[in-house]
Amino acid sequence: MKNLILCLAIFIIAQTMVWLQINGQFVWESFRKYEWFLILFGIPISWLFLEATRYGVAAFDGLLWPQRFLAFACGIIIFSLLTWVLKGEGINTKTLISLCLASCLLLIQIFWK
Repeated sequence: MKNLILCLAIFIIAQTMVWLQINGQFVWESFRKYEWFLILFGIPISWLFLEATRYGVAAFDGLLWPQRFLAFACGIIIFSLLTWVLKGEGINTKTLISLCLASCLLLIQIFWK
């Protein structure tokens, strides 16, 4: 359970950093101005994904697929929330259904043994 919690926490942090790295340019002028800093920001992001994957594989007894779905679902959920909060783009019916499906992916991977 500890490995799963660490995996999810690190994926959430990494996906948040990815959103900021890629989409921050549309929210803050400084992100457009310091592009090379954002490129270097990819190094700690990559390390976080490596660590999250390591914990995910340990949590699922060496299987790769479950943690991949966790990373995908966390990415969809984080993207939707940050786009809504920081960009003001509302969550329409299509996005809401996609969020529900991403949540189902998370729940299936965590609880279906």
